[in-house]
Order: sequence, then C-alpha cells, then structure tokens
Amino acid sequence: MKIGTLLFSILAISLMLGIASGNAVAQNVGDNSTYFTTYYSNANTSGAPDSTVRIINDGDTGGNLWASIYVFDDSQELQECCSCEVTPDGLLSESVNANLTANALTGKKPTRGVIKVISSSSSDPTSDVPTTGLRVWSTHVQRATATAGAFYVTETKAADSNLSSGEQALLQNLCYYDSLLSGLPCSCTLEDHDF
Repeated sequence: MKIGTLLFSILAISLMLGIASGNAVAQNVGDNSTYFTTYYSNANTSGAPDSTVRIINDGDTGGNLWASIYVFDDSQELQECCSCEVTPDGLLSESVNANLTANALTGKKPTRGVIKVISSSSSDPTSDVPTTGLRVWSTHVQRATATAGAFYVTETKAADSNLSSGEQALLQNLCYYDSLLSGLPCSCTLEDHDF
C-alpha cells in the first residue's frame, strides 16, 4: 500500500513538472501550416451566387502577413496571382468572381479550378517567405441537381497542404510570368470588408 502511494506521488509530481516545463505528452502546440489549397466551382456562372475566400491572421507573429494567392482554372493553368496584406487579428474576404478571376490571363473568366494560398511575410507573390499565422476558409457553390437553376453554398476550411521547395518555386515562377504577360494581378479588397 505504501509503495503504491509512493509511486503514485512520484508519477503525479513528474507529470506536474513536465507540464510546467512544457513537456506534457498531450501539449497543444498549435498549427504551423503555411500552405493551403481549396477549389471553386460555378464561378462566373449566370444565376449562381459568388464564392468567397476568407483569410485571417491569427496574430501569433504579432506582425502583418501576406496571403500569396494563386488561382488556377480546371485545365491547371494559372489565371491570376496576387499578395494581399492581413494584419494581426484581421479578416480578408476575397470574392472569387470580382477579385480572384476577374482579370484571367487567358481573357476567359474560369468557372472552376483551384486556389492555393501561401502564408508569407513577403508582400511579393514571386518571392514568398513562408511564415505561419494565416488561416483560410472558402465557400463552395454547388448546383442543385433536383432543381434546375438552383444552387447551394457550403463553407469549409482550406486544406493544410505540403509546400515543397519545387511547388513554391513553380508558383512563384508562374506568377512572375503571369505579371509579364497580363500585368493584371488579382485584386485585394480592403481588410475587414465582407460581402
């Protein structure tokens, strides 16, 4: 009985010391993601509502971050890219139709594709410095199959994705050439302006 009590006391003290020093087994260390992917559908479609990409700066760095946004069509071609500033605890809301696909490189506004976002401490989407702190959500417009012309909207968190050095270099290079060819980056709305 005394040995059991002694062992229990040692275990309890060890756990408390581990928690105090930050070495607890179940310690929550936060999310260190810097790269997010999502999709858009039924953009620039008559009768369909607009989609929105929402980005927040969780404030962890204490400084401003930039959302480097890369917009692809469903043929895997980069259509637009830009970098939008997000201040600590700020909310950035981007319209897929008005901000992210309005100046498509090909001149044809895409209706569906992929959106990639890098959380960066650089304001230049051709020279990202991946930095944790941004979180991304997006709405998705789905066509209702039972009712002609009807759509419904869902919102999901963008997928935390793996950013390899090759993927980062590809996105930056595509954005660089997009700026040379079109000269029109996607536009950034004023922060905290929602629609």
